[in-house]
Amino acid sequence: MKRLVLLFAAAATVVANAQQNIGFRATDITSPVVNDDHTVTFLISAPKAKEVTVRGDWEADGGIGKCRKVDGVWQYTTPPLPSEMYTYRVNIDGVMMTDPTNPFTCRDVGSVFSLFYVDGGAGDYYQVHKVPHGTVATTWYHSNTTNADRRLTVYTPPCYEQNPGRYPVLYLLHGSGGDENAWTELGRIARSIDNLIAEGKAEPMIIVMPNGVCTTEGAAGETSDNLSFRPTMTNNIPGAYKNGIFELAFPEIVNFIDARYKTIPQKEKRAIAGLSMGGMHTLAISANYPDMFDYVGLFSAGVDFSMVDMDQPAYANLDEKWRIQAQKEPALYWIACGTDDFLYNNNKEILRHLDEAGMKYVWHESTRGHLWSNWRQYFLIFAPQLFK
Repeated sequence: MKRLVLLFAAAATVVANAQQNIGFRATDITSPVVNDDHTVTFLISAPKAKEVTVRGDWEADGGIGKCRKVDGVWQYTTPPLPSEMYTYRVNIDGVMMTDPTNPFTCRDVGSVFSLFYVDGGAGDYYQVHKVPHGTVATTWYHSNTTNADRRLTVYTPPCYEQNPGRYPVLYLLHGSGGDENAWTELGRIARSIDNLIAEGKAEPMIIVMPNGVCTTEGAAGETSDNLSFRPTMTNNIPGAYKNGIFELAFPEIVNFIDARYKTIPQKEKRAIAGLSMGGMHTLAISANYPDMFDYVGLFSAGVDFSMVDMDQPAYANLDEKWRIQAQKEPALYWIACGTDDFLYNNNKEILRHLDEAGMKYVWHESTRGHLWSNWRQYFLIFAPQLFK
């Protein structure tokens, strides 16, 4: 009996040790460090490395910082950075990786990046503050068009469960390579809208973030394909890109949300917006269903029609559809793009078509290019204009 007890204790010790994260190593290094002057210092312990660089999505120095070695620790300090959420990776002798001492990461398409915030402006909205918080949930709806259950993410505002009232809805669409998690993870949307509502700048609203890739059930790793489907740009997925299926099937999502959630099922209380590919989706959805949405937002919209079959039902006769939509006088048609965005000229061309259709719109021009920093800030400008 005594021997059995000892054997059990030894086995339990082995199991306990097997459960430990034996890869963890305590370190005195903290990286990155956001300094009071908004410069950011990176410290990378790689004493045997020959070259270390930091590559991020800030504008200064093209987002590339060459580190210098001091006592075996590679160091780089950026110039002062505007308030934002920034992502970056470290290149050690040609090997790209996350910052070894920064536990905070996010995935963009198939790459994982380290992240940090610079306070004092837009970056404040992407962080958690002591304000009432909404709820983010993932749920599934059935699409008759694709004959599949499909995944979407829904934000409900603070006190949604307790409040007997009903709410307006913003449908927020992701770009190529994204999924139903993109706006919550990379866009920090729940934190942004929590803070905007708390400041009285935005109306309490439901935000619906569907998956815009019509051939998949949801985000990579969250479908019945499990880990066999890996994140990729949508144009690399056969049958998934600019074929109009998602756009024409969109009422399935609206009907599901109206049936499941406490919505105000009226055009005046619905908005739709999207970035890049999602901007293209937004343009087509709102044009094909002009009685469904009173607020429309295009963020760096992927409106390159050069390789699109314009005879497809979703894209056919767009100029006439815009004329009909313009006659119905949307409360807001808001278009934003950066001057360095590769889609800038395409978006300016859309303005010409809207002018010819008689559409009243607002054009917002920012600096920089096709970046999440722009799209997060566009949301901060767009959301307070909704449902007024």
